[in-house]
Amino acid sequence: MRTDTAPNRYETWRLEWKERFLTLDQEALCARVPGLTAREDCLTLDYFSRPYGIHRETGLIHSLEDESRELTLFTQLNIYTLLWYCREDAVFKNQWMPFRNLKDASPFGPAFQRTVVDVFARTFSGHPDELRRACEALGGRRLPHSDVGYEIPAFACIPVQFLFWDGDDEFPAQGNILFDQSAVEYIHVESLVSIASDGLTLLSGLAGLPLDGNTFS
Repeated sequence: MRTDTAPNRYETWRLEWKERFLTLDQEALCARVPGLTAREDCLTLDYFSRPYGIHRETGLIHSLEDESRELTLFTQLNIYTLLWYCREDAVFKNQWMPFRNLKDASPFGPAFQRTVVDVFARTFSGHPDELRRACEALGGRRLPHSDVGYEIPAFACIPVQFLFWDGDDEFPAQGNILFDQSAVEYIHVESLVSIASDGLTLLSGLAGLPLDGNTFS
């Protein structure tokens, strides 16, 4: 008997979102979503500096770097929800804030802190150089504040700031992850949790460090 496990639910959601994509006006999407472009057979966009295609007729998402690479459910869900929720009047505000301060984010704030921010700080404790190299490999732009701070484009319209302060004998390492206030105009607020988690997973992999804790995705 099949049980309603979390992976099964996410797969069901992926299939539902794929069908939703097929109902959208694709030309209007390209005009509305920053970074989305049209090819003959697919729409393309970058997610954490990696190119993806969404097939026009099937709605399936694939890597444009490696067609054989299997994509995580969260990567696919984040792409689908961006295309669905992106508002026509959305505009970048350059007003940065922690996730919990975004509109409608407060109920998810404690989980975000526990499963993303705290894991980020522990993972890179004692490894600022590895974090710096990983951020630059993801196309990050160096920020002047924190020991290691970078602004990394998740999507063209949703940059994410990863800020890290290394620990010492008295204090543990600290981290913070900031979004522009406009992020919730481009995507559903819950998707920002898995976007940050995806970014953290990519950073740890590029740094050659195991994640110190369980993340959302």
